[in-house]
Amino acid sequence: MDLTYEQKYHQLEEQHWWFTGRRDAVRKLINGLRIPATADILEIGCSAGPLQQILQSDGYQHLTGIDISEKAISLARQRGVANVSVMDGARLDFADASFDLLIASDVLEHIEDEARAVREWHRVLRPGGRMIVFVPAFQMLWTRHDEVNHHYRRYTGAHLRRVLQQAGLQLERTSYWNSTLFFPTTAVRLLQRLLVRSRSDIPYTGDLKQLPPLLNGLLSQLLKTENKVLQHLPLPVGVSVFAIARKP
Repeated sequence: MDLTYEQKYHQLEEQHWWFTGRRDAVRKLINGLRIPATADILEIGCSAGPLQQILQSDGYQHLTGIDISEKAISLARQRGVANVSVMDGARLDFADASFDLLIASDVLEHIEDEARAVREWHRVLRPGGRMIVFVPAFQMLWTRHDEVNHHYRRYTGAHLRRVLQQAGLQLERTSYWNSTLFFPTTAVRLLQRLLVRSRSDIPYTGDLKQLPPLLNGLLSQLLKTENKVLQHLPLPVGVSVFAIARKP
């Protein structure tokens, strides 16, 4: 992502409603899989380590995090997150069959060769190991937000399933996520695209913004409520899409 945007990202990722909601979703999915505390867990795109901290507080003992950003890894270490390193998510410096669970939240869209990346992820999973992958949904939601984040694409559920299956993984479940805010987000992003066409001189400051605490907390709670629903049934649309896949 752009360096100026990355700085804002790290300032907001611990408390911003989007990130707290997504981390809660990942946490609930892991709990649903009943991953043992002794499992070897790899988080690709760990950023400055907020999910690593949550999983550690949940009792997971063998956590590894990687991120392509030196700044992110430096911040993670400053925050006391151990066993993190700078590494390309498409070229992993780990032996075959090293991990029981792999987590990649909003990573795959940053990698040009998605097939190669998922093959690498498959390689480092142990037989029977699981993979949780979140990606942004629907190309119609593409805006300058995707451009400053250096995205190559957005996904449908079918696209994500196809990429994972072609790498030899078995799909256990897929669903869209952030269905609650899908329609207002769609309206805002379509309006942004119209403004860009008509007023190319308007400076772009990104979609990540510090909100008043009350509104931030409300939006976070909306997503956490949706996450409870996701434990029981998939959602038909959303701003993101996720999959849980298993290595045979």
